[in-house]
Amino acid sequence: MTLGSILYLSRQEVEATQLSMLEIIQALEAMFVEKGHGRVEMPPKPGIHTRPDAFIHAMPAYIPSLESAGVKWVSGYPANQAKGLPYITGLLILNDPDTGIPLAVMDCTWITAQRTGAATAVAAKYLARPESATVGIVACGVQGRSNLEALACLFDIQKVKAFDLYPEIAARYAREMSEQFQIEVEPVKSLAAAVKGLDMVVTSGPILLNPTPEIEAGWLAPGAFASLVDFDSAWQGAALREADKLATDDLAQLGYYRQAGYFRATPEAYADLGEIAAGLKPGRESDNERTMAINLGLALDDMATAIKVYQRAKAMGIGTELPL
Repeated sequence: MTLGSILYLSRQEVEATQLSMLEIIQALEAMFVEKGHGRVEMPPKPGIHTRPDAFIHAMPAYIPSLESAGVKWVSGYPANQAKGLPYITGLLILNDPDTGIPLAVMDCTWITAQRTGAATAVAAKYLARPESATVGIVACGVQGRSNLEALACLFDIQKVKAFDLYPEIAARYAREMSEQFQIEVEPVKSLAAAVKGLDMVVTSGPILLNPTPEIEAGWLAPGAFASLVDFDSAWQGAALREADKLATDDLAQLGYYRQAGYFRATPEAYADLGEIAAGLKPGRESDNERTMAINLGLALDDMATAIKVYQRAKAMGIGTELPL
């Protein structure tokens, strides 16, 4: 009896499936509804840490409704950027839920970028004002790009203010994103200018265990929504405590990170994004609420996306079959 083959997909091949951001947002929203009803399986992600502020995490999950089971082995190394290497790298394995036999191995960097932006968009759908039209992007790297792409799928964005520690990166981001999405994107010289007076704010710098956050109380406007992709690395405790509603994508995982030393000045979350998407807890209830989402990055996001990449690749004949 032979086990058959496993499909290998490089990053270029994953991207060649042309899975759209809107499709990923829809897949994640459906997954969060399943999560809210307790119909998924996802243990907290264990990890190893070989350098300061770096991580290598194992992220397993199972979504029965999608017949998607697998694990992502992903690393994040802030010092890589100075070496001309990506911050995030890794591989994702999909398994057959019936037999456990591996179906595919694929690069996870594009999936990680896209599903993280999509998770912000899902949170914003429930927590931001529907008429939100201005966005602040803090850190203009991969996540700054994917988060804006995702928000532009659901909101009529008219103006973006972009800040980066390296002004030339913010300037390039503004040129490229303006052209890609036909949105006015202005590079700004101060962090405050990318936060104050805007409808939605995304902070997406490196995740730090011992940060020196600079976003102060009073900067996030009443009625605004913020997505903290970089955990609490950019936000002072007083600013976080101003939130009328602070949600997360997984309460158990937030507790896991607290035990590891993160989120020392962060209030408790009022709800899991799955509970909100499933209608079990309210999202935004008034125009004046300050709302925040701390999406930690879930293996469920990856499996909801990867199964669609796999199905599209099989249908298109993309990838290399390798013997098991």
